[in-house]
Order: sequence, then structure tokens, then C-alpha cells
Amino acid sequence: MAIDEQTFGRVADETLRRTAAALEDADDNLEVDLEDGVLSIETPDGATFLLNKHAPMRQLWLSSPISGATHYEYDAAGGHWVSTRRGDALHVVLSRDLAQAARVSVIFGETEG
Repeated sequence: MAIDEQTFGRVADETLRRTAAALEDADDNLEVDLEDGVLSIETPDGATFLLNKHAPMRQLWLSSPISGATHYEYDAAGGHWVSTRRGDALHVVLSRDLAQAARVSVIFGETEG
């Protein structure tokens, strides 16, 4: 079930904020910038990840040099963002891709909203 616009904005902003904080805590070598609903992550070797809000679809979009572009919808019952294609959780994919791209281990919280 789709969430309303206000809930989307609140949950998406909180997810981006918590994700940025976890990344900053995980590794000082990552360049992490959160601005205007766009989280950019650059690894020491120049690989760039982008995670941004897409309000019209009420989704978060991830662009990863490892897994490509993926869209995520919020699952209120589970408290996490789920891929619209594969059903993977956002933070599982991001953690796996960062480990592969930069040998960084990031642990994200269970709930995102």
C-alpha cells in the first residue's frame, strides 16, 4: 500500500539522515554529502553512489556502480525500503555494494521510519 506524501517526506528524510550518519561513522575515507534530498557517497577510488528522494513516485532511488539503478518503496509493516524489482531491502543492497566497491563495512539500523 502506498504511503501518503507527508509520511513519505518524513520517512525518506529520516532514512537519508540516518544513512548519512551511519556512513560517516563507518569510514572516514568515504566522502558523504547530504543536500536537498540527495545523498552522495564517494569511495576513495572515485566510485560514486547516489541515493535520492523521488517524490512523484514516493520512492527512494539508488544509483550504484555495483548493482546499477534501483527504486525502493517504503514497506510500513516491515519498517524498511524494498526494491520494486527484486524485493531486496535498500540497506542490504547498499551495504553489500559498499563492501564490494570500497571494502567498507556499514551496519544500518533495522527500522528506517
